[in-house]
Amino acid sequence: MLLMLQRGLPAWENTNAQGKELSNNMKIDPEKCNGCGLCVRDCPLRIVRLESKKAVIGEGCVACQTCFKVCPRQAVIELQTPIPGSTMCGKCPVACQIPEGQTGACRRFENQQGDLLRTRPLLTYQDVAASLAPEARLEIKPPLITAIGAGGTYPDCVPAPYIVTDRRNGVDVVTVVTEAPLSYSSIKVKIDTDLAVGPEGAPVKFEGRTVGMVETEEYGSKILCIGGVNRLTGKAGFAAARAVAAIANREAIELTVKGGANLEIQVGKAPVVNKKRIARMRVGCGSATAGLFARFFEQAADEVIVLDSHITSLFTHHTAGQFLGKKPSGLRLTYRLSTPGRYFGNHGDGWGGTDIQDPLDIIASIDKNLTAPGATLLITETTGERFAMFRLNREWRFEPMEMSDAARTAIQAISETCQESLVTALFVGGVGGSARAGVVKYPLRLTRAVHSQRAVLTCGGAPVFVLPGGGITFYVDVQQVQKGAFTWVPTPATVVPVEYTMLVEDYETMGGHIEAMKPFAALAPLGYRHVGPD
Repeated sequence: MLLMLQRGLPAWENTNAQGKELSNNMKIDPEKCNGCGLCVRDCPLRIVRLESKKAVIGEGCVACQTCFKVCPRQAVIELQTPIPGSTMCGKCPVACQIPEGQTGACRRFENQQGDLLRTRPLLTYQDVAASLAPEARLEIKPPLITAIGAGGTYPDCVPAPYIVTDRRNGVDVVTVVTEAPLSYSSIKVKIDTDLAVGPEGAPVKFEGRTVGMVETEEYGSKILCIGGVNRLTGKAGFAAARAVAAIANREAIELTVKGGANLEIQVGKAPVVNKKRIARMRVGCGSATAGLFARFFEQAADEVIVLDSHITSLFTHHTAGQFLGKKPSGLRLTYRLSTPGRYFGNHGDGWGGTDIQDPLDIIASIDKNLTAPGATLLITETTGERFAMFRLNREWRFEPMEMSDAARTAIQAISETCQESLVTALFVGGVGGSARAGVVKYPLRLTRAVHSQRAVLTCGGAPVFVLPGGGITFYVDVQQVQKGAFTWVPTPATVVPVEYTMLVEDYETMGGHIEAMKPFAALAPLGYRHVGPD
């Protein structure tokens, strides 16, 4: 077992270095401790310290087990005795034992005479309104025209190709548009799959050339970053620009991850990983699945294991199973324990994106005193695509059995809750550079106006999220931009339709190209033509 019950405790386990008696249930074995200090740095309550090059747990321990989990020498031991006067917190899987007058590891809840109360008051919208970003005026939220088909501004010092005015709700509005070549651009690709595609940081190749990297995983998706200024200006810059434009235009494209998977992706379509079409996105990690479907699992089997590469769950040990009064089984899993009933998984091409090919391989041991022959076990993925049911025989081995009706109901509930797997993408563009000269004579004023919502930036008419801080860097969902709106030029750079919309009076203050403004009604003589549905 990972948590060790000690008998005949030596004196060091009940006292600190000065011999003061402590009321903690986490202790340090000085014979094993080498004073590395990891527990000191990671203790969320800062109560672990070094004395004579040995770690000592001070007063106020809440048994969060952080020290136990980070210790490389297994010098931390849980005594498995309740902390006197403590109340167990059930607000997260850590289950801190919080003494009177103290907070748990997260510092959110304090034990006040046995009641766990939030350490800060509930805030209304009015309490936080002052810190929120200002809202843009309704008159300037949609652009008068888009930059799709507008052409570009070159050299940068000449006015943008279209600077159009119109009157809305009694005020004069102007939209300035240009198709801007952006070297400072990339695209974040979200691939809904629990299959491993490659380690974080692994190069992503397009037609054999590196154009990006595996960035991270979020929820049930893998995130790739393609492009960026260093790749666009590097040896494979043309390939990177082509890849960014193709993905943004929702074209089908094939990528390979070094040391990982082959990917066939197209925004708005299901991903194909190593020639396998991914139909379902997982409903959540294994722990989330245990919580979401606890009522179904309660009836499905004596024990349920949800295999997942992030968190694999063991239901009767999990908080959800305990809440329903399930007696913990004697099963112990091969993965590393996180918190009761939750295990850190391994990545692979097996069940639930783990390295488990045979689902029974997840079981490390069975405590015969806690699990008797005849006990049933349901093992499933978070998508419910693969599942199996077993019964423990008299030789203490699990053998396959027919799915019970309750187990099938549980799997059906998981399947129905899973979303369709998709490839989606956010284009990232930096427009804080020289292209601003085609909009205004004083570029910093435009930057400040965009951040203060006095000027609204859009991309092909689609709303964007402008990153805080310096410059103008934005994210846009490419599915909201018309197909074919992006292209590239062999500088190399991605060419992107961008629009700035604001009040005419604010545009004048920024040093806008007032002399180049044209009324919306005059667009037809300028070459505008309506190409959409009537």
